[in-house]
Amino acid sequence: MTSTASLADALHLPQDVQDLLFREARTANTFSDEPVSDEQIQAIYDLVKWAPTSMNTQPLRALVVRTPEGKERLLPHMAEGNRAKTAAAPVTVVLAADTDFHENLPKTFPHKPDAKDMFAGSEEARAEFAKLNSLLQVGYFIIGVRAAGLAAGPMTGFDAAGIDKEFFADRKWHSLVVVNVGKPGENPWFDRLPRLDYDEVVEAV
Repeated sequence: MTSTASLADALHLPQDVQDLLFREARTANTFSDEPVSDEQIQAIYDLVKWAPTSMNTQPLRALVVRTPEGKERLLPHMAEGNRAKTAAAPVTVVLAADTDFHENLPKTFPHKPDAKDMFAGSEEARAEFAKLNSLLQVGYFIIGVRAAGLAAGPMTGFDAAGIDKEFFADRKWHSLVVVNVGKPGENPWFDRLPRLDYDEVVEAV
């Protein structure tokens, strides 16, 4: 089997950057009290916005929860095992899919004037389309957090309908993933779990 060092040499990014974004990056379960600034969140989004989406729809939306009042509203909707770390994280971001994404198509896909009308007739079709493309962007968001030198703690253990009712009752946003963001705290990592090897995952024809 080819060594990690040899494979790293086959990539364009320096190995320390590869390690920062992938090999050494971990899901944080505790966080320090070091703050995460609005500028850092904006810088993360400035990377994430370049993620590919079908027809450049960009349906991902983000709710940044950092105040005690915001956390108090969010925590009851988190699974019991996720509440303490969410309470301790300096910032928690609710990532959601906007099923009204088509309203922005005149701006984001201007060369096809009828693009908005293509999606206008079926909210059910838009919901599936928005979910798939938002999840692509979620992956990029996690990489963006790592690129900022921060740790991400993505979670799907929460009451999505409850969060949507609490925060998004006046819009067509549907929560997908909740991500704690910050500097790792004390004993932040679980043991590293095995990954599948290339030959177990990749098939060529």
